[in-house]
Amino acid sequence: MTTKSAGEKILFLFDYIVNLSIFSLLVSTPLVIRSYINHQPLKQLRLWVGVYAGIVSVILVMLSVQQQGYSYDIRYAPVILVFAFLGPAAGLITGSFALITRLFTSGNWSPAIMGWVLIMVVFSILHVYILRFTPLKRSAVLFGSFIGLYITTVISFHILEDKPLFHLQYLLFVMLGVILGALLIESNERLRRIITEKKYMEKTLEASESQYQLIAENTSDLIMVMDKDHSVSYFSPSHELALGYPCLELEGIGLSELVHSDDRRMFGSTIKRMFENKESHSMEFRFKHKEGQWIEFESRCKPVRGDGGMIEHIVMISRDISERKKAEECLLQSEKLSIVGELAAGVAHEIRNPLIGCFVSRRGFGRR
Repeated sequence: MTTKSAGEKILFLFDYIVNLSIFSLLVSTPLVIRSYINHQPLKQLRLWVGVYAGIVSVILVMLSVQQQGYSYDIRYAPVILVFAFLGPAAGLITGSFALITRLFTSGNWSPAIMGWVLIMVVFSILHVYILRFTPLKRSAVLFGSFIGLYITTVISFHILEDKPLFHLQYLLFVMLGVILGALLIESNERLRRIITEKKYMEKTLEASESQYQLIAENTSDLIMVMDKDHSVSYFSPSHELALGYPCLELEGIGLSELVHSDDRRMFGSTIKRMFENKESHSMEFRFKHKEGQWIEFESRCKPVRGDGGMIEHIVMISRDISERKKAEECLLQSEKLSIVGELAAGVAHEIRNPLIGCFVSRRGFGRR
């Protein structure tokens, strides 16, 4: 007799493990499929998920454990999860599937119906108060209330009161089903959020890069990126318009060959100082045009820090100031001429004054 009882317990445990395995498979299958299929969300998605969860509960009822005319299974695990993650509407759909299948597959309808009604009512009321909780916390609260309602039903209908261990095993397996399902769903949701955020960041980065590329390729200013070894890793297309060199040709020419010999020392020391002091600088220098003439540029240089806080690159934005320099020189010459004119007028005035005095004196003397 003892051997038979031990065999029954092992069989019950095996049946519950089978239930848990199938339940895990049914929960994870749509999550995996969803991760591979990129589609627009269905209308009333929550209700459709409730229908799918109802089908899962039907399968679990079909695999139920029979004990003295009562049917035991973990059909309430998907019900609890749907209430926790999707709300009462989807939960009632799942619960209805579970109840109808239970009534068709086993007897003792009264405790099944009364227990179902109590659970649906209590879960729907609790949902209002735990709406702000996370899905995992909602699952824990709903399972706690399920334990109380299950014990109430067992005591009210005197269901296997002499086998408390059996009820404990049942509750433990429902709890395992809830924990397993909640972890699968939550981990999948977190993974989906991470993937969504990554895709959003990639799209944002691509859009930002395209905007910067658009600016760099269509600006009249010269943009170059200098590395630690003072080699230039990027020349904007505007270099060809300003200096006559195609970008590919510039990459083969040393930067020192382009800078005027009188400006090379200042240019090199400024770049070195920026890598050391990590501060932005402005400078003026002359670049050699492909045809031989020298063009004056004003450059604003900004260091770019790497991951370790060290300067990895220097971005140089240079503007042709040749016309401005010519205008300044013309203005300076004009000011000089103006000063010379004022001096000449002053000298002429001083020269005329004594002559006028003498002339007046002579006229006065003649009248006498």
